[in-house]
Formats: sequence, structure tokens, C-alpha cells
Amino acid sequence: MKNESKVTEATQLCAVDYAFKRIGGKYKARILWYLDMKRVLRYGELNRTLPDITTKMLTQTLRELEEDKLIIRKMYHEVPPKVEYSLSETGKELIPFIAHLHHWGKKQIEKEGLANAGILDERTKTCQSVCES
Repeated sequence: MKNESKVTEATQLCAVDYAFKRIGGKYKARILWYLDMKRVLRYGELNRTLPDITTKMLTQTLRELEEDKLIIRKMYHEVPPKVEYSLSETGKELIPFIAHLHHWGKKQIEKEGLANAGILDERTKTCQSVCES
């Protein structure tokens, strides 16, 4: 049986848990990575860059990233409406870590022979086109 003493939320907070709550999930790190590569992206461009994301999930993920102050949403009052997304200073601080994951993943893909095996999925192809341009 676990210790039944009361533990406050502050004492349970782990920095790794905190970080992954902000950037964890299937899309957040990829959005931050692509925003770093392109500097500014509109909603439609992000949607095309992430072909495996639904409109609802993209909207939700962008809102969460904005609430966590990792991205900046700039809305232009014109017709049709124009919205641009870019990295905040806090979001830019994460890029070296995401770059390290990118290099590690690239190394593993090559190591496992997936790059030449025709197993590349749409996400990998998108990453290659964005990262190599």
C-alpha cells in the first residue's frame, strides 16, 4: 500500500512532467520545429505541412501552444481574415532540444535502414522536404 500522507501538487511537480505537458503529444514539437524553419506560417500552411492532422486537432494544438506562450498568434483584421503564427522567445528556447531529437531520429532512421526501404510515411516525407529546404 502506498504512503497515504498528503503530498501537495507543488511537491509532486517534476520539471520533465512540466515540460512534456507543454510540448508533449504528436504535433506540438513538430509545429514548433516547422515554425522555426519557416519563421512565420499561416494556418493553411501549417495544415499542409502536417498532412496527418485534423482541422480540429490543429486548432486545439495551436491554442494550447499559444496559452503556454510558446507561439505568437498575430491576427490581421482584413477580408479574408489572415492569421500568422510564429515562435515566441520561450518557444525559441526549445528549438535546440527539438533539433537534438531531430538529429537523433534521423540517425536512427538511417541506422535501421528505413530511409531507403520505401517505408517513409507522409510525415517523414514532409519533414524531409521542410528540413532540406
